[in-house]
Amino acid sequence: MTAAHGPAPTLRRERLAWAEGRLLVGLDEVGRGPLAGPVVAAAVVFPPGVRRIQGIRDSKLLPAEQRERLALLIRARAIRIGLGAASNREIDRVNIRVASALAMRRALRRALGAEFSSEFHLVIDGLPLPELHAPHEAVIDGDALCYSVAAASIVAKTVRDRIMRCLAQRYPAYRWETNVGYSTPEHLDGICRAGATRHHRISFGPVGQHELWT
Repeated sequence: MTAAHGPAPTLRRERLAWAEGRLLVGLDEVGRGPLAGPVVAAAVVFPPGVRRIQGIRDSKLLPAEQRERLALLIRARAIRIGLGAASNREIDRVNIRVASALAMRRALRRALGAEFSSEFHLVIDGLPLPELHAPHEAVIDGDALCYSVAAASIVAKTVRDRIMRCLAQRYPAYRWETNVGYSTPEHLDGICRAGATRHHRISFGPVGQHELWT
């Protein structure tokens, strides 16, 4: 198993929230860049004083086997987890930024319910996202710095990868079991040979150039 490099994300923001009598919500999405499949988001809330899970990092730094193991531990220790997704059709209709916010809102709603209250402090990775329609702290490289955001990225990544592996069984030409929809030579070759599927993002250039659908 390959170990991830770089400093581990800390619980500093979580401890600040706990000291104020609030719970921190880590929210992150995966799947902005692929040519196919949904964008998936996860929201994760840990209880005050939670014991750290060794190995949690930005999901992009972890091998698949380690992500799957960590996702199980995260689910066991978190007190709230919500998942949300936006389909490739929604991505084509509203663009990837707005669709990502839609997936994140759905994850947040499933984790916290219909009402977002002041008892929660929401932290997301990246720049502020007004389309979330909820007060939040945006942290550049949040999945590398904030423990709960890193945990959310792991949960979201494992769920999305599982979706793409299932789809790969129906559409073997694109090698989604290995590239999970990203723009690899094998995936691009599959599009050239077999055309796009109903799961491709037609608004993304390499896909939209091909008219044939499977």
